[in-house]
Amino acid sequence: MEKQTASLHLVSAFLAMEPTDCVLSHARSLGGGSVTVDVQRFVWDHCISKAIGKCHAPYLKHFLKKLILEIEANRDDVLDELYELYTEFMTSLKDENAVKGNVRALKYISFIFPDDASCKDAMVRKLVVPLHCSLNMLEGDTGCSIWPASLFLSEFILSFPDMFSGKTCFEVGSGVGLVGICLSHVKASKVILSDGDLSTLSNMKLNLKMNQLSTSDDEPESSQCPDSFEPAQIGGIRTEIDIVSSHQVKCLHLPWECASEIELQGSEPDIILGADVIYDPLCLPHLVHLLSILVDKSKSSQFPRAGCDSAIGNSHDYSNRCNSQDVEAARDRAGNASPTKHPIAYISSVIRNANTFDRFLALVDKANLTVADLTGTFQPASLLPYMQSYDRSSIRLFRLSSK
Repeated sequence: MEKQTASLHLVSAFLAMEPTDCVLSHARSLGGGSVTVDVQRFVWDHCISKAIGKCHAPYLKHFLKKLILEIEANRDDVLDELYELYTEFMTSLKDENAVKGNVRALKYISFIFPDDASCKDAMVRKLVVPLHCSLNMLEGDTGCSIWPASLFLSEFILSFPDMFSGKTCFEVGSGVGLVGICLSHVKASKVILSDGDLSTLSNMKLNLKMNQLSTSDDEPESSQCPDSFEPAQIGGIRTEIDIVSSHQVKCLHLPWECASEIELQGSEPDIILGADVIYDPLCLPHLVHLLSILVDKSKSSQFPRAGCDSAIGNSHDYSNRCNSQDVEAARDRAGNASPTKHPIAYISSVIRNANTFDRFLALVDKANLTVADLTGTFQPASLLPYMQSYDRSSIRLFRLSSK
């Protein structure tokens, strides 16, 4: 069983394009401390050979280089296939410089359910989500990157599917669409995704189609991307991309500064979600105005329009954390919400700047919304155990509701 888990983690890390050192550490674990010939054969059969022509070539070249150097450093034999492919890359890919421009690649995010998982997906073992993502978020392509808070919110949804099943869910700043795909997987009755960047929105729709989801302006899609792996191929372990192909997702071009009750009329979400949306002080008034409309339409008109100086208050006292009763109340409200009641928002975020977060809290208070920190008492299951680059400890989960 340990060997099967190690092989599953190795393949999952490779398909997610984790840093090569991370993938190599999983290869060592599979080999009992070193990359043996048997491990090399496994890597070739289940990772590299299936990735040729489909995986981002510079990543594959770099991985091969590190893999060969590791094996040679241990004075072990290297498979001929590894040498031959690396030689081909040396000829065809001469530029060793960092990725430039808005280069995107196909990654596979694999959610691995524990054997004792209480959710119905325990027998599936692994949910694989293919996503076109940016490889260089420094080039202004941040909306097409996979952010840690998005991974956390996706784990949250998959860990507590009953909270979202049968509900209308609205995500602000949807990026690559990962959260929306997970919402569809747990059978949310309606999924509305939004983003203010047209390029990001276009990429999001592409990702939805790859995951067999149709958008409101498309015909239903059931075919997979021609460059994608077959689910049964991945690591020799049966997996599923278990999305109902007839399920439709609505995608909105929604710049936060343009949000209005008229534009959002008809959405009426039960649950609002957002991942890593608390980052830019200049955008916070627009974000909170949008949240105030979605969480409580009857009070949204009392919130000062974004850009008004009066909307910015002093630092908010945020010393209190929720207790277990508060968590249960959050679960109950999320589970019992309907379009005629006040919705609830769940926001996952990495707090990179305390002043920015304090400003967000002040704006939320002005909007007559309450914030509860669910981080310490409402942890999702660890469904990405192979992803060493993903640090859950830095992410906090908040619940917003009307006062």
